[in-house]
Parts: sequence; C-alpha cells; structure tokens
Amino acid sequence: MTIRAILQDRDQTVLSIAPSAPISEAVALLAEKRIGALPVVKDGEVVGIFSERDVIYGLAREGDAMMARPVGDMMTSPAITVEMDTPVLTALSMMSRRRIRHLPVVDGGALGGFVSIGDLVKYRIDRIEAEAAAMRDYIQMA
Repeated sequence: MTIRAILQDRDQTVLSIAPSAPISEAVALLAEKRIGALPVVKDGEVVGIFSERDVIYGLAREGDAMMARPVGDMMTSPAITVEMDTPVLTALSMMSRRRIRHLPVVDGGALGGFVSIGDLVKYRIDRIEAEAAAMRDYIQMA
C-alpha cells in the first residue's frame, strides 16, 4: 500500500501558500480550514512547510510582529517530501524518525498531495481491521 492509495479517494485540491505571503494570511488559512500545516510552494516546487509549530516558535521569538513577515522567513525548510509510490510504512517510519507530522507528496516534482501522520495511521488501522475481519470470516467458513 502506497501514499497514492490514500490520496486516490480524496478531494484532489491541495491548499498551499507562497513564501512571499504574509504569515497573517497563512495563520488565517490554517484557522479557517482547521488544518495544522501548509506546503509552501514557489514556481510549482515545494520549498518548505509552514505549520502551527512555526507560528508558536515565531511568536515566542518575535511576538505578534512576526505576523507581518513573509512565510518564507519562518517556514521549515527544506521540506521533507515523499513520492506517490512511497509505501505507507516507509512514510510512517520517516515521520516518526524525523518527528514530523505532515508530508508533502510530490508527483513528477510538483505538489500532488499532502498527508498527515493521522492520515497514515488511520489508513493503516483500517487495513489491519479489514485483514482481521477477512481472517475471522475465513476461520468461520473452515
């Protein structure tokens, strides 16, 4: 099972933000959409990630003055990305090892999706439950 399998059943719209956008715009988008992070895209390429953590760290360092600065000044960069055909377990392992919660998914170098650790864990649990149900059905039929 790959990242592509997770993304295929979703709305293909991926929210992103430009590095030149003000942080206040990114924060408003995070709040409005109730999401934890945005991929930062410049000229079609993922150049970073802007997350709730970046907001907290920026506020701690600079106070609310940071809200007028561009996203590119506070984003986490370079972005750690995965390809569409990356196995889910590989992505989960990478996220755990690097202590990150969001991964931009690239397809041919362009942003093709965005997944959270919650998306991957949910998909994995659903698959395990389906396999367990199939095994129970098989045992009951025998």
